[in-house]
Amino acid sequence: MTKTIKILGLIGRAVDYSYSPLIHNTACEILGIPYYYTVFNIADPDMIPDALRGAKALGIAGFNVTIPYKKNVVPFLDELSEEASSIKAVNTIVNHNGKLSGHNTDIAGFASPLLGYKERITGTTVCIFGAGGAALAAIEAFKRFFSPKEILLFVRDPKKARDLFNETGYEAASLVTIVRSDELEKIRECSVIVNATPIGTKGRDKEGITSIIPLDRELISETQIVYDMVYNPLVTPLLQTAQQAGAKTISGIEMLIGQAERSFTLWTGKQMPVSAVRKALLHEIQQNTAE
Repeated sequence: MTKTIKILGLIGRAVDYSYSPLIHNTACEILGIPYYYTVFNIADPDMIPDALRGAKALGIAGFNVTIPYKKNVVPFLDELSEEASSIKAVNTIVNHNGKLSGHNTDIAGFASPLLGYKERITGTTVCIFGAGGAALAAIEAFKRFFSPKEILLFVRDPKKARDLFNETGYEAASLVTIVRSDELEKIRECSVIVNATPIGTKGRDKEGITSIIPLDRELISETQIVYDMVYNPLVTPLLQTAQQAGAKTISGIEMLIGQAERSFTLWTGKQMPVSAVRKALLHEIQQNTAE
């Protein structure tokens, strides 16, 4: 008898480039469990309520949520986990018999590759570029796991960032100093530099901008850790520049796998076979890079 296949998917906009289907479908095939992961491109935020109502009606088992909808989905969920509630942003939705619960696996997923540098980070200044759900996850991860002295948040529009904190009532806002994204000299004092924007993503460069930091400014030093949440390409222009400066670099692939592992367990109740998934993912990325 054929098992009914449970559907999982990624909610986003123009996210056909995502490696999430490869990650989760590889894990499901290895474990022999009846799930299939696909992409749901939603063109407009006004369509989110209908999409989630439809998910309930169709019995879709769960979703990841990515740019730009991590905050848009929140009002239409039945409950939020503690970590999702803390930043009012969701990257994972689980459908429990028609009841949608929102989670945020980005927080622990972001922290995972930095844990080995905890002593180096604690009590120092770190910085993050971005003002969306991914940036909030990074702020929360620093607060929970690393206790920095200060978090500099580099944004194009400081008012928009302040409004974001006010809307969410975010408790860690006192740790954060909002900085205009062109005040780049300040990054020299930071132990960690994080890109939590889509800038640098393959095929998404706007007006030729491929890095949050002008690559000719020599602002990065060998004492710093540079963490780019962008995972396509594997080595972004920002990471290339950081490597040339002798800095420690962390690719977005680490956060992608870290958050995916936790989402997978929430949906299936099983542990993701991470080593095999990483191998398949790196092979696919290398194939795409060669094309």
